[in-house]
Amino acid sequence: MVQYNIDGQMAGDGNPISNLPLHPEYTNHVGRWKFLQRSYLGGSQFKMGKYLTRYVFESDSEYLNRLNHTAVDNHCKSIIHIYNSFLFRNEPKRQFGSLEGTQEVENFLEDADMEGRTWESFMRDVNIQSSIYGHCVVLMDRPESVAGTRAEELDQDIRPYATIYTPENVLDWEWERLESGHYRLRFVRFLEQEERTVANSTKYYVRTWTNDTITLDTIEGSIDGTRETVSVKPNPLGIIPATWVYSHRTPIRGIGSGDIESIAEQQLSLFNMSAEVEQLIRLTNHPTLVKTPETEASAGAGAIITMPNELDPNLKPYMLQPSGQNLEAILSTMRETVKSIDRMAMLGSIRAIETRQMSGIAMQTEYTTLDARLSEKAKNLEVAEESIWRNFAKWQGQVWTGSIKYPVSFNVRDKNMDMDILKKVSETVKNMTDTDPETQMIVKNKIKEVIAKDEDELIEMQTPEPLNTDMQHPPIIGVEDLVKHMRSMVEEGYTDEQIKQLHPEMEQFFSNDQTQTPPQEL
Repeated sequence: MVQYNIDGQMAGDGNPISNLPLHPEYTNHVGRWKFLQRSYLGGSQFKMGKYLTRYVFESDSEYLNRLNHTAVDNHCKSIIHIYNSFLFRNEPKRQFGSLEGTQEVENFLEDADMEGRTWESFMRDVNIQSSIYGHCVVLMDRPESVAGTRAEELDQDIRPYATIYTPENVLDWEWERLESGHYRLRFVRFLEQEERTVANSTKYYVRTWTNDTITLDTIEGSIDGTRETVSVKPNPLGIIPATWVYSHRTPIRGIGSGDIESIAEQQLSLFNMSAEVEQLIRLTNHPTLVKTPETEASAGAGAIITMPNELDPNLKPYMLQPSGQNLEAILSTMRETVKSIDRMAMLGSIRAIETRQMSGIAMQTEYTTLDARLSEKAKNLEVAEESIWRNFAKWQGQVWTGSIKYPVSFNVRDKNMDMDILKKVSETVKNMTDTDPETQMIVKNKIKEVIAKDEDELIEMQTPEPLNTDMQHPPIIGVEDLVKHMRSMVEEGYTDEQIKQLHPEMEQFFSNDQTQTPPQEL
C-alpha cells in the first residue's frame, strides 16, 4: 500500500503505478487528499495515518499504544453533513425535456450507479466527496449491448450509469482549448480497480479515455510491474463523458478547494491535544514509582513496598507525580480551537452546544456568509448535473433539452428568534390606533418569509387566491346593497383587497372629496 505524509509527499518507493505518467498536480496533491479523506472518515482510518506527533525516544510500541488510546473528535464529517443537509433540504427541480418519462430515465433515477443508489442519493454522495477533496469526477458510461431492439435493451437494463471517481483515482488528465473558446477534455486516466491475485500480489486496472478510444490496462503491484493492455475500443461518443464537480473552484484547472482544508488542520491539532490530556490525566492519577531493583513493590490500592534491611536510607523509594496545572490550559485551548473551527465553517450559532454571546448583527452576518457559501456550492452542483445529463442524453443518441434548478437561497436563520420579534411587532401594530394597512401587510409578508419552506412556497403564499366568478358583482348603488353584498362577500372569504378590486365605486361612499357625487345620497 502506498503511504503518504500530510504534506502530500510519497513515503518510500512502493508506488505501484510509477511506470505510468502522472499529472504534476496529482503528485502534488495526492497525499493531501489522503489526509483529507482520513480526516473525514475519522476513527481507526484517521489513526492509520499516524498523524499523531511522536515523542523523542518513544518506542514503536509506546507510540502505537498512545495512538490507540487517543480519541478523534471528528468535526470534518459533522460540518460536511450539515452543509449537505442544507443543500438537499429541498429537492432540486429537474425537467428532462425530450427525455421526460422515458423508461431509461426512470430506471436511472431509481438506480443511478448500477449499485442500487437513487439519483438523489448519488448526488448527495457527489457533494460529500467534492466537499472533502475540493472536487470529484462523475463518469457517465454505458454497457455494450448486442440487443437488436430497444425493447431487448430495456429488458436487459442496458442504459447509461454514473460512477464517482475521487481525485486520488484520477491519475492524469489534459484539456484542450477549442476555437470557440470552450475547454474540452483531451484524455483522462482512471485507476478503476484493485484486485488481489493468487500470488498475494495486487493487480491494478487502469482505464484511459480519449475522444477516439477507450483503453484498459493492467499493472502488477510492484514498482517494476508489467503493464499489459487488455482491450482497446472505439469511443462511440466522440467526447469524454466525464464531469468535474467542484466544491469551490481554484485557479488550477482540475483542482478544487474543499470545505475542510483548514478545518482538518485544526482537527489534527485537537487530536494531538487530546493525546496530551490523556497522558496528563494518566500520569497524574498514576504516579511513577522510583525504587531500587531489590525493593519489592506491588501496584494498586493498599500496595505494600518491602525494602531490604541493609538499604541505604538515601535510596528510599519515592513517587514521581507531575503537576496537573497544565490540564485546564490545554482544555481551554481545545475549546478555543473548536470555536475557531465553527468560525471557519460559519456554523458558530448552529453547532453551539452552549449559549454563546453573539450580537444580532454578528449572527446575521454569519447566516449571510453561510448562505453565500451554500449558494456557491449549489450553483456548482447545478452546472455539474446539467453536464452529467448532457452526457446521459448523448449516450441515448439525443440532445439534452431539459433544465436543472438547485435552490439558491437557503434561509439560514434562527426562525424562532425571528418569529418572537415579529410576534412583538404584530402586537404593537395591533395596539396602535393610527396604523396604516401597508404596515400590517409588511408584517404579514415578513411572517410568510419566515415560515415558507422555499422560494416557490413563498410565491404561492403571496399570490392572492383567484376571485370567485360564481358570485355576481353588480355596481353598488345604495347603502342597503352595500351592507348586504359586503356581508355575502366576507362570508365567501374575499379579502379587503379583492373587495376593493371588484367594487371600486365603494370609495365614493367613504370619500371626503366634495367634488365626487355618491351613487345615492346616504
